[in-house]
Amino acid sequence: MRIASVSFRYGRRDPWVLSDADLVLGPGDVAEVVGPNGTGKSTLLRLAAGLLRPVRGRVEGRPRVVGYAPERFPADQPFTVAAYLRHMAAVRRVTQDTIGHWSERLGMDHLLGRRLPDLSKGSAHKVGLAQALLAEPGLLVLDEPFAGLDAATRAELPRIIGEIGARGGIVVVSDHQGDLRDFPGLRRFEVRDRAVRELEPVERAGEEPLTVLEVAVPASRAAELAGRLRAEGCTVRSTARVAGEAAE
Repeated sequence: MRIASVSFRYGRRDPWVLSDADLVLGPGDVAEVVGPNGTGKSTLLRLAAGLLRPVRGRVEGRPRVVGYAPERFPADQPFTVAAYLRHMAAVRRVTQDTIGHWSERLGMDHLLGRRLPDLSKGSAHKVGLAQALLAEPGLLVLDEPFAGLDAATRAELPRIIGEIGARGGIVVVSDHQGDLRDFPGLRRFEVRDRAVRELEPVERAGEEPLTVLEVAVPASRAAELAGRLRAEGCTVRSTARVAGEAAE
């Protein structure tokens, strides 16, 4: 998926939030978006998810199934948690069994009979995560997903993200709390001054120096190999090459 020379502002007379922003993500990438408050991180996530359209530029190669969990789940709706998730499962055309699966993994079985407006911020956040995960997204976009979660769910969420990446999905996360900082193969992007730039991997004391190794594989094997390398703690950056194009 590529965000290509994207510029965005909310109104014709408003200042630009992003200007000529570029971002390329391949199958299995897990990307953390960082930056000061108000610089456009949430805007970038909404553009990636397809909730906003660029004023200039384009988003190419977005996976067909997208899951999006906002920073603040809109809980002011006249449903119980179970009724809301059943409705979302029907919209997504997935079986009702998926509700039980994600309710258990996110530790929210006890919330199913509660009304959405009665939920705490953390509980409402779990509902937002569950609806984003119902349909096995090829692109999962999470805006501050760890905010307000209990310790057990905070520990489970990186495992879920890892599973999505291992099957070739793309995950984009805004996380100012740093819960994914130790995630194997994490790519980090900073939004600042209307631009997006990739940061170097975080080095930790005692780690060996990194070596960049370029490997060309058939497209059909890329996701599998990328998942295996990330599981071993490697950072993987995928780029498509036109058939017949020579490597540098």
